[in-house]
Amino acid sequence: MARRGNVYVIDDDEAMRDSLQFLLDSADFEVRLFESAQAFLDTLAAVEFGCVVSDIRMPGIDGIELLKRVKESRSSFPVVIMTGHGDVPLAVEAMKLGAVDFMEKPFEDDRLIAMIDVALKQAEVGARDEAAIQDVAARIASLSQRERQVMDGLVAGLSNKMIARDYNISPRTIEVYRANVMTKMQASSLSELVRLAMRAGALKD
Repeated sequence: MARRGNVYVIDDDEAMRDSLQFLLDSADFEVRLFESAQAFLDTLAAVEFGCVVSDIRMPGIDGIELLKRVKESRSSFPVVIMTGHGDVPLAVEAMKLGAVDFMEKPFEDDRLIAMIDVALKQAEVGARDEAAIQDVAARIASLSQRERQVMDGLVAGLSNKMIARDYNISPRTIEVYRANVMTKMQASSLSELVRLAMRAGALKD
């Protein structure tokens, strides 16, 4: 893998594909070219993480539909859209669908390179955050129903006695559940438990 990351160029214009390959190769990216969105989507599950640079107007699956398909696949690949003159409304729609940015043709080489760099870095951070959230969600899913009720009570600021009263069980039993919650959530303190619950979106309003 190249030092700066993978870039997947999708454009039905062969001259544009060749031009972008020369530019991005020179900038130390690992580049793969696709003449259609379908050709890229067919390999999406198998290719390494990278930035997608796609034209917005293509026969068959266009850039807008490509974004929808990538979103449906829950892929974390950042997508930069290339647009022609007068395609700003389409570019805005692309942004709403998850494109990280768009560039109007003709564009400055340095600006595209910088845009890809930023897109890759932001997506990598986002992927790490998502992995962390999924890890916490898995810990929460491992709790029994009663343990989840106790965790909800703890992060809501309730004491053991208040939680015990809510569920008509003894404070001593709550202590046992509380210890189980802290172990399963891998939390060393109540404040850490609250932070984990916040990260996973498990805090109740």
